[in-house]
Amino acid sequence: MRKITAVLIWLLSLFTTQAQDLGRVLQQVSNGSRMDTLILFEGGKELEYVPLSIMKGKQPGPVVTMVAGIHGYEYPPIMAVQEMMKEIDVRQLHGTLIILPIANIASFYRRSPFVNPIDGKNLNNAFPGSASGSITGQIAHWITQEVIARTDVFVDIHGGDANEDLLPFICYYDNRAAAKQTEQARLWCEASGMEYIISYPYTLTKTEPARYAFKQAVQDGVVALSIEAGKLGTVQDENVMLIKNAVYNMLHYSGMYKKERTAIAKNKKYLHNQSYVKVPHKGIFYSPVRSGENITAGQDIGYITDDFGNVLHRITAPASGVVLYKVGTPPVNAGETLFCIGY
Repeated sequence: MRKITAVLIWLLSLFTTQAQDLGRVLQQVSNGSRMDTLILFEGGKELEYVPLSIMKGKQPGPVVTMVAGIHGYEYPPIMAVQEMMKEIDVRQLHGTLIILPIANIASFYRRSPFVNPIDGKNLNNAFPGSASGSITGQIAHWITQEVIARTDVFVDIHGGDANEDLLPFICYYDNRAAAKQTEQARLWCEASGMEYIISYPYTLTKTEPARYAFKQAVQDGVVALSIEAGKLGTVQDENVMLIKNAVYNMLHYSGMYKKERTAIAKNKKYLHNQSYVKVPHKGIFYSPVRSGENITAGQDIGYITDDFGNVLHRITAPASGVVLYKVGTPPVNAGETLFCIGY
């Protein structure tokens, strides 16, 4: 184990960049080329870094950031980005791609759902972060100050974590105070070809913490959206392909990267409202309902028992709509999101 750690530290010393130096990295990448590096935090300790890939096209164009692995147990987004990094011909690219293929590297390698196991914090609850905080806060701060600040379009790619059964969808924030950016985000979502397009309400002021990565981008005036595909902490080939198709379709739409458009949903479904069911009691969850199912208000959609099988609480649907995601494994804890219903 010591030898492996020593080799990792040696490799980090060869291909690394300090966390403040993204501007310098961008200047070093020549047109029509790619640079891969590791962004170090807290002196470059093991699993306290973020891999970064810069693809700079021969022709001018927008700067698009793609982020996967903010939750390291969401595998289809990570694997989709891994494949796209191999497939994209940078010589055919117009503009620049900033790619964070695994933003939460410790969560990924330690197989930790939702949180970075080093500090126990959720990166997608940490924005705008803090330069003097723990590793999660530092990563959020660096993404906010270095990446989002240099981005025209921010694409945050997620999926269902280890316990989440999720319907694939693409989403954006309906920020009425920035109508131009909101409309651009909607058009990018539509260009993705995905069937379900979700708009979330946006009520943040400029001084409130955004918490979520792509919500931080919205707050900072950047066109931003998020893809959600994959579920239950496994790799599904169909969801890897769905993510890739969505990204390629959007890059084609923008004129950045021409690739034949594929997998365009014929009947897109716009959902502008969400209703959430929170877990009322710690216990064991039972439900016949799956993501993607249509349910009606008042419908019996599951129940929770204690450790001995005694029913503690029955769950009824608070609204009619489609199940976007739900807890897909038996254990549940009070306060967690049990269902998200879109309508």
